[in-house]
Amino acid sequence: MADNLTNEAAAERNCNEPVCIDARRVYDSCGDKDCLSDMPVFFSEESQSSIDAAVNVRLRDADVLNVMLDIEPVPFHRGFYSIDMTFFFEVTLDVFTSPCTTPTAVNGICISDKKVILYGSEGNVRIFSSDLSTDEYDTQNIPSRSLPTANVQVAQPIPLAASLKEKRPCHRLPRKIPTAITERLGGSVTDNGEKVVLATLGVFSIVQLLRNVQMLIPAYDFCVPEKRCVGSTDSPCEMFSRLDFPTDEFFPPNVTDSGSGDGGGCGCRSESCD
Repeated sequence: MADNLTNEAAAERNCNEPVCIDARRVYDSCGDKDCLSDMPVFFSEESQSSIDAAVNVRLRDADVLNVMLDIEPVPFHRGFYSIDMTFFFEVTLDVFTSPCTTPTAVNGICISDKKVILYGSEGNVRIFSSDLSTDEYDTQNIPSRSLPTANVQVAQPIPLAASLKEKRPCHRLPRKIPTAITERLGGSVTDNGEKVVLATLGVFSIVQLLRNVQMLIPAYDFCVPEKRCVGSTDSPCEMFSRLDFPTDEFFPPNVTDSGSGDGGGCGCRSESCD
């Protein structure tokens, strides 16, 4: 009983102890659900020749390669900032060169721009900091302006549709693509060709404006690990013996087990199910 009282008193004392931390505070954020329709897809020269010979395409998969962000203050609106984002998507297409044939998988790049305005508060200081560099003198980082930091979180894009069209003058590369992205397609991307693929993606994103601020918070205690590290010195067979048998792999669940049915055993949801 005495030990419990001692622990409770220590916890209360630590809880009331204020500590100052430097952390990123989210000043403003927004979430969006965008349907990015009819984005031109750009390919390497080799893949573009396959597209020119295609009779149909099918959108198989999509991924976000990178998002480039640029932040600037909004004139005459103190504390507000415009965030310009450029999304680079990699799409995988099934290309059919003739009817009733096996498709060929081809990868391409499509680009989309987005702009939002968020509140990021104000700051009129310049930030200087230093990092430890092993075997060298500590040097200061490049000083930065007191701008908030923009973050964007993007979920896995949903491939919705793709169509094959005749190329028009407007189907040109809108900007130079970073080398790290073009290398995924073999080192070069071209906008020359007779045909163009227009892809439609569904994208969920969250944009945030953050600033480093000093905050006073109550401290409970230091984060001392309570779990002891277990070394992997066992033999492979002993380690394997501790694994559970994967029953679900051998006996797939019924429709009632997965929760997708109505429990009646017929698997349909309509009232007219017999």
